[in-house]
Amino acid sequence: MKKIILILVLAIVLPLIYIVVVNYNNVPKLDENVKEKWSQVQNQYKRRADLIPNLVETVKAYASHEKSTFVEVTEARSKVSQINLDVNNLNPQMLEQFSQAQAGLSSALSKLMVVVEKYPELKANENFLSLQSQLEGTENRITVARRDFIEAVKLYNLELRTMPGKLVAAIAHPDAQIKETFSASQTEQEAPKVKF
Repeated sequence: MKKIILILVLAIVLPLIYIVVVNYNNVPKLDENVKEKWSQVQNQYKRRADLIPNLVETVKAYASHEKSTFVEVTEARSKVSQINLDVNNLNPQMLEQFSQAQAGLSSALSKLMVVVEKYPELKANENFLSLQSQLEGTENRITVARRDFIEAVKLYNLELRTMPGKLVAAIAHPDAQIKETFSASQTEQEAPKVKF
């Protein structure tokens, strides 16, 4: 009888131990991947914020009487830089606040581009063309970084919600929580209106 109980215990416990040991590092690895991807999102937003003063100064030289647009871009950039969002405080409210600030900056940049259309000699300026190209490239990098972050969060959340990851997380990583992903605000989902 003892032998049967021992065999049953081993038949249950050994596979459970095997599953935990084999999958033990998945949650921390996926968590670090999410953090790295979020850092890339922030890195690309920072790159954009760093380029904006150069773009504004270049345009200012040609369009000095368009002050309100420059003020709007500067204020929007300031709002973006005031939000300190890291992977440890990714919650729906902070993501919404971050997203709104970025949307405000995107809107201000759109207005700046309308100002540019008024000044044909500015559009031909080599410095401006270079900055505009850099800004466009940065916007594309932001899109790629957000996509990569969304994918990393999906993989992490799947690990916590499916077997055997759910079991391993419950045993070995009980503090692991489902992470919030990046989402566009309602304003960002609307088609932009460009007026010339």
